[in-house]
Amino acid sequence: MQNLSGNGALPSRTFMQRLRRKSVVPFSNKSQAILFILPGLVIYLTFVLLPILGTVRYSLHDWTGFSPPEYIGFDNYRELYRDEDFRKAIGNNFFFVIFYTIIPILLGLFLTSLMSRSKLKGMAIFRTGLFVPQVMSPVVVGIIWRWLFEYRGPINQTLTLIGLSEWIKPWLGDFTYAPYAVGSVGSWVQYGLCMILFLAGIQAINEELYDTAIVFGANPLQQFWYVSLPGLRQQILVAFVLTFISALRVFDLVFVLTRGGGPGKETIVTSILVYQNTFNLNRAGYGAAMAVTLATIIVAISAAVFWLQSRNDDTNAT
Repeated sequence: MQNLSGNGALPSRTFMQRLRRKSVVPFSNKSQAILFILPGLVIYLTFVLLPILGTVRYSLHDWTGFSPPEYIGFDNYRELYRDEDFRKAIGNNFFFVIFYTIIPILLGLFLTSLMSRSKLKGMAIFRTGLFVPQVMSPVVVGIIWRWLFEYRGPINQTLTLIGLSEWIKPWLGDFTYAPYAVGSVGSWVQYGLCMILFLAGIQAINEELYDTAIVFGANPLQQFWYVSLPGLRQQILVAFVLTFISALRVFDLVFVLTRGGGPGKETIVTSILVYQNTFNLNRAGYGAAMAVTLATIIVAISAAVFWLQSRNDDTNAT
């Protein structure tokens, strides 16, 4: 057998270990790791970080989007403080948190409790069908539900057939019911994400915990409350943050359903105000200030949630 040392002796164990480290272990050299990270880092800096910094910069300027920006300091933010439309939009965003976050999480937990412990044929088909709204384009969803909510649409026709004609309304044109109609569509879109997260998380729970609960006489509801729910704590946190962010930055679904936040401004949200000020009113600097404020609210609340969760974990660990 040909040797590697060149002097007729077999390679030493130390030499083979060094050779194995260099040939088998990936990215053992820091320069190699940096080289592989570099393309993604360049893309992130170019298309994420630099636009964010540019938005913060323009929020301090009076800028139409075409003329040279004029520095005005924090005047845009002072105007935001007095802007009733902005306060209305932020209030609507937090109103939609009920439909985009709380209801989908509850629906996701309910569906997970039904599908995780039941042995039914075709369960994969049910899971796929329930997840479909999450992967559909929001524009397509908005067009479909706008047709469903029309005055002569399927929803009102169904109400007529079952003898509930007094409930017939122009759902998206009614000042009272339009926010609830838009919010219900958001719930329909978001619950699939929560369900998939919870189904994935519940598979990691030790089956022996359920067996122990059954031995002690726990019924299915008690098994879910004392075993499944504590085991899904991390997944619930992730679902809360993701759906909460979706509620605060929603744009396309509301824009398609209500054509800009109508009727009046009952369903207007912050992203639509940013769009209107930037592209319709040529107030790009003011729109940038709105965008920065919204992003700050999202980051602050998300960070607070994770901080509270980490404190809770540290408390439980001690």
